[in-house]
Amino acid sequence: MASDFSPPPELRYVQYHSSKETTYLSAIRQLISQDLSEPYSIYVYRYFLYQWGDLCFMALDEKDNLLGVVISKLELHRGGPLRGYIAMLAVREEYRGRGVATKLVRMAVDVMIERDADEIALETEVTNTAAMKLYERLGFLRSKRLHRYYLNGNSAFRFMLFVKESTGQYGGEYGAAQLPPSA
Repeated sequence: MASDFSPPPELRYVQYHSSKETTYLSAIRQLISQDLSEPYSIYVYRYFLYQWGDLCFMALDEKDNLLGVVISKLELHRGGPLRGYIAMLAVREEYRGRGVATKLVRMAVDVMIERDADEIALETEVTNTAAMKLYERLGFLRSKRLHRYYLNGNSAFRFMLFVKESTGQYGGEYGAAQLPPSA
């Protein structure tokens, strides 16, 4: 099995662009619907991809088949900090454990940090131990438990990555300094 931080060489990582919608939107929806418990409508995908498509990254094989995707956004949170948000992350089952999700999240986080994000948030089901380990390895901290957060009745943990010292309620600087070196 390959190291967690060295993705398979046959994969390409590309930034989403609206010109790729007809090629990839259906594949993105299919991949995410297999992995995530929430049933998202086409409008949810378009909400993220039209406004923040440059914060969406895809892993493709040599034939341009979609193997993984991360969908994110960056905006002011309640008039306060500039908050990045990782909305969706999915990797085809046969490519898990090969660093694909790590690379996708790092790409999104790196762009958010370049754009001066104060913090980055996400939620994941309390039963998704693989995702929790991934985010914790990348410096995210569990900030709260959200009971019955998902439509299926499952609870979630909210994870936060405090990029700037002024936003971190835990003290110290989190984020870029604690992220493992880029792959």
